[in-house]
Amino acid sequence: MNVRVKGLLILGVLLVALYYVFPTYRAYFTNADPLSVEGKLNLGLDLQGGMYLDVEVKAGEAVREVTRRTAQELEDVMIDEQIDFIEVRQTSPTEAVIEMESGKTVDLEVSPFDRFIVQYDLLTEGNLIRLTLRPDEIKRIRKNAIKQALEVLRNRIDGLGISEPSLQLQGENSIVIQLPGLKDRDKAIRLIGPQAVLEFYLTNPDATPNTYNRLTEIIKYQEVWDKATNTLLRKNPYVLEKKILLTGEFIRDAQVRFDPQTNQPYVSLSFDSIGADRFAKITRRSVGRNLAIVLDDKVQSAPVIREAITGGEASISGQFTVEEAGDLGLVLRSGSLPAPIQIREERTVGASLGEDSVAASLNALLLGGLFVLVFMAVYYRVSGLFAVAALVFNIILILSVLSAFGATLTLPGMAGIVLTIGMAVDANVLIFQRIREELRRTENPRAAIKEGFAKAFRTILDANVTTLFAALALLQFGTGPIKGFAVTLSIGILASMFTAIIVTRLFFDLVYLQRRQLKAISI
Repeated sequence: MNVRVKGLLILGVLLVALYYVFPTYRAYFTNADPLSVEGKLNLGLDLQGGMYLDVEVKAGEAVREVTRRTAQELEDVMIDEQIDFIEVRQTSPTEAVIEMESGKTVDLEVSPFDRFIVQYDLLTEGNLIRLTLRPDEIKRIRKNAIKQALEVLRNRIDGLGISEPSLQLQGENSIVIQLPGLKDRDKAIRLIGPQAVLEFYLTNPDATPNTYNRLTEIIKYQEVWDKATNTLLRKNPYVLEKKILLTGEFIRDAQVRFDPQTNQPYVSLSFDSIGADRFAKITRRSVGRNLAIVLDDKVQSAPVIREAITGGEASISGQFTVEEAGDLGLVLRSGSLPAPIQIREERTVGASLGEDSVAASLNALLLGGLFVLVFMAVYYRVSGLFAVAALVFNIILILSVLSAFGATLTLPGMAGIVLTIGMAVDANVLIFQRIREELRRTENPRAAIKEGFAKAFRTILDANVTTLFAALALLQFGTGPIKGFAVTLSIGILASMFTAIIVTRLFFDLVYLQRRQLKAISI
């Protein structure tokens, strides 16, 4: 490759790199709002502040819920099939019991019961039939609960408008959440915290909390709050039929609407085709009755069904502010968590601390670069300045690649960039020392330059490839900050090889090898 082609190639790479670096420069080094700039390099939690959460998913509750629903579905089918039984009850998170009437029995391994018991081991003891979840099914349910919780939380956090949030599994039942740049901590907690289990029940207006049938009915409460003082005023009891008519899994959309008469906000629900059909059937056969809308075991409202609702829409009204209704809509659109969650650890990194980290990292980068510049200029003279120019090119390449892929720069990532500076200089040092050795053997500087680059190439390649393998291993098996370090290190290794072998060589070609007569070089 001749000098002209090589120069045009490097110039093209530089222009492309500057194109991708410019949004980052504009976002963080001008008066522009970083959130309004697209294509910038995102800063991690440790560099711009934000929130750190360690969330525990109570996967055991997901197991309990599977058993509860199985018991309820079995009870409903046995009633439909006119089987003589006393009750179906859940005795533990993993066990349900069917109590048959004396002398009666039922074969659960045939249709329509067999689809409910594929996860269970059966044991008959007199008039009792025990259903116990198999150990492998318990593991599967717990694992799926964690995975589903991760996806639901990711969907909810996307609604916060945070650039590059991080959600990672940690251990068996923990999710670590990092929200860089978060400003509204309370809103984040409101969105992340609720399980958002939405259920529809029919009420029994004739029953009271003292007289209801415990086998077929349950009690749930509607909380009434004083918004001004944020205190609970009272709990209104509702006696509900035990059967769940519809759940939030069929919700297609949830949006904030306003009542034209009161101008109060409410959440309008739209069901998918299956949910719309079920909701139409429920309302058609229950005209004149109250339909309770229950969210996370709390009654939100219990309107009277005036007529069959065939449009596939329902609404949740209550003492909502516009912001609360919007948050509830987002939570319902994101789906319900398969199990409750508990925030075990919460840390908030202030923006000023993040700015201090950025300033300290930049100071380390500039100071290290200055020491390198002075050393290379003094020890290798003009050739050292070639290495410094290649080093600046190297840093621009790293930042451009990170910006192009929308990566997130963390404090360990900054450490990776600082380490790359040393590695880039090391490659140039190998080349310069090889050239010096060749100058001792020959009086032809032109031949010394060519041989120096040729002989140093294999050493540089071997050293960088082995380091790259280690960085890729960290990238594959590491988590969080380790990955941030591995990303910048990997990009830095490739960039340093390019700048040392191609860019530095171009400077030698332009300054020395283009001369007709070359008697000496400054190295």
